[in-house]
Amino acid sequence: MHLNEEMRFRVRSECKNDSTSEPSPWVEISLLPKGILGSAAVDLSCVWHNLEYMACTWRPGENASSDTNYTLSYWFDGLEKPKKCINSSVDQGIFECIFNLTFPNDTRTYPDISILISSDSEEIRPVCASKNPTTLVKPATPRKLTVSKTDDTIDVKWSESETFPKNCLHYEVKRYNGDLDIQIIESETNSVSIPGVDPNSKYTFKVRAKPKWVCYNSNFYSDWSEETSIGQKRDSTTYFVLIITIPLIIAVSTVILLVYLKRLKILILPPIPDPREILKRMFGEQNEDSQSSAKDDPMNAFDRLIIEEEIHSLILTETSESTYSEKENR
Repeated sequence: MHLNEEMRFRVRSECKNDSTSEPSPWVEISLLPKGILGSAAVDLSCVWHNLEYMACTWRPGENASSDTNYTLSYWFDGLEKPKKCINSSVDQGIFECIFNLTFPNDTRTYPDISILISSDSEEIRPVCASKNPTTLVKPATPRKLTVSKTDDTIDVKWSESETFPKNCLHYEVKRYNGDLDIQIIESETNSVSIPGVDPNSKYTFKVRAKPKWVCYNSNFYSDWSEETSIGQKRDSTTYFVLIITIPLIIAVSTVILLVYLKRLKILILPPIPDPREILKRMFGEQNEDSQSSAKDDPMNAFDRLIIEEEIHSLILTETSESTYSEKENR
């Protein structure tokens, strides 16, 4: 029954063997829930871990006080009386309680489990729920993961669960080969072989388990196991340096080779002078000489004039002196 909701009951009587008589009027009674509306626990969720223990979590009702202390009790067919969960805790407003729950390994039919969450305070409404444990099964994380390689085949193995019946689990193996190469491999046993692997690559593996539908109607996977690797990862830095260096070396070598070939060509086959350039240079030099001579002629004439004047003046002077001496002699 939903203890946090109002329940109504009606009863009437009628004659069993007399179909002509009318039944009595209905007599009705209501059973109101205890506590304040909105104080009952909400979001109840339970998980049956590895067929060993069940962990249930819930949140307090919106109208419950901050110091409300909830208690979880459970019962299923086979228990003499309900049991109280004592391993409880609270983390960031989330309540959790864990209790042992085991059945014989050969059990194929599991009874429903009734869970009651209540409080010692009469202001808190109780809440009751019925859970089918086969829908809550979550296997333990696979352990002892080992990886070995023979030629081009990798063998991956891990330990089987001791609490599950045989052949009631199947597995997923996740393989990493670099950041983008990810592969999921299904396996019905606790081992898998992967052929055709690259011997120069590094491979990383991890495993998780899930109950088979033939045994349990659960959708819970186990947590992933720890990663195990084999092989050596190629150094991406080396490849990056090679990708940059090789084209650069080729480019520099090409430039040096072109320059060397050009110089070698000049030495072996010197260029033939162009006659037009030679003529231009010849006539250009003659024109420059004539122009420079033309520029120098006035200067040379002036100098010659001065020299002639000087010489002429000397001649006149000498002539006058000789004439005067002759006159004196006469």
